[in-house]
Amino acid sequence: MKRRGQLAALLALPMAWLVGIYIFSLAMMLITAFWTTDTFTSKVKPGFTLRNFEQLFTNSAYFSTALKTLGIALGVTVLCVLISIPLGIFMAKIAKPWLRAVLAVAITMPLWAGYLVKILAMRIAFTENGFVNWLLAPIGAHGPGFSEFTTILTLTYLWLPYMAVPVYTAIRQLPANLFDASADLGAGAGRTILGIVVPLIKPALIAGSIFTFSLSLGDYIAAKFVGGSTQMIGSLIALNINLNPPLAAAFSMVPITFVVIYLLSVQRTGALERM
Repeated sequence: MKRRGQLAALLALPMAWLVGIYIFSLAMMLITAFWTTDTFTSKVKPGFTLRNFEQLFTNSAYFSTALKTLGIALGVTVLCVLISIPLGIFMAKIAKPWLRAVLAVAITMPLWAGYLVKILAMRIAFTENGFVNWLLAPIGAHGPGFSEFTTILTLTYLWLPYMAVPVYTAIRQLPANLFDASADLGAGAGRTILGIVVPLIKPALIAGSIFTFSLSLGDYIAAKFVGGSTQMIGSLIALNINLNPPLAAAFSMVPITFVVIYLLSVQRTGALERM
């Protein structure tokens, strides 16, 4: 009984936070999504209607924005994977200790600054007279400016550490003789990565992708400052959160649904247990 009391006391605060605040807030948001807003008084009226969810499918602008948000999140995740794997191999198996430390600092450096500071840095870099255009000017090229592509690059810059760190850790645990054996059998670098490295670090890739995918889905500030006319589902939520809270609540269920579907699809891989 004493141990049970101690355990209950230990878990009381986190469980109160999880159930009383986090889960309760999500439940209230879901309930609010079925309510309506009086067009004359702008007051929220409790009730039950599927009209808010219907707009996600019947309004082509809303539906295309949801699909675009999904595409951006997938693009960020893929780009993070393409950067993290070769970078992780170089750091874990090739780089000298001092260079490995420098790269580790460079990877985690985005985490040191505030979110808006990093967004501002990317905005300055991709502005008309920014660093990117200055760098490409000698070869007669021009940067992407503020666009959907710039949004993907910005989100990759923001969330890359969440992919690169677990991938590097997983690759560092691989025996060096695996790479030697692959080379002895005549496999090139690409075949070694795809046939040996990727299958062995799959849990780390999935764990990292959960962060990059979910964080990108819920973002909208990056699109606002570096995306030009790019709209994400978070932009619609922010636009309606005061004007039409039930509609904003319905929109909020879109990224949650995408994340839940993704989590269910990777549940059997064992990556969730290693997070």
